[in-house]
Amino acid sequence: MKRIALIAIALVGCALGAMAQKFALIDMEYVLKNIPTYEIANEQVNQMSLRWQKEVDVLAEEADKMYKDYQSNMVFLTDEQKQKREKEITAKEKAAAELRQKYFGPEGDLFVLRQKLMEPIQDEVYNAVKAVSEERGFQCIFDRASSADIIFASPRIDISNEVLAKLGYSK
Repeated sequence: MKRIALIAIALVGCALGAMAQKFALIDMEYVLKNIPTYEIANEQVNQMSLRWQKEVDVLAEEADKMYKDYQSNMVFLTDEQKQKREKEITAKEKAAAELRQKYFGPEGDLFVLRQKLMEPIQDEVYNAVKAVSEERGFQCIFDRASSADIIFASPRIDISNEVLAKLGYSK
């Protein structure tokens, strides 16, 4: 009887072990840094961001200079001239804020550019991850670069290099 119970427990244990989920880790930062087209696209985004930031800074500096000039000359100005200058300063500040929003807002030019350049590469990486997952039978793949919850993970379950190989960038 004990033997039958032990065999039954062993069979249940084997069945549960067979149903265990397989999972893996990927380091997306590592993968993306090893894709030259991603690095080129990232550099283009950074260059445009710097250029646009300079444009916004120029407008903001002009508004600041206009305000300082206004403050230093305020005693010599009539009420009409004061109002006119205040409106000009406000208009310049508003133009700087609008330009900042146009370039860096949630749906701004930077967002659109980043999406246009990076999304195809990210889709390609996603498809490679999906293909590796299906080939190796993984039910779940975690990104170790974006998860602060992973304290330690065995390098044996890291599929970053396999994904790079699938994309044609062997390491």
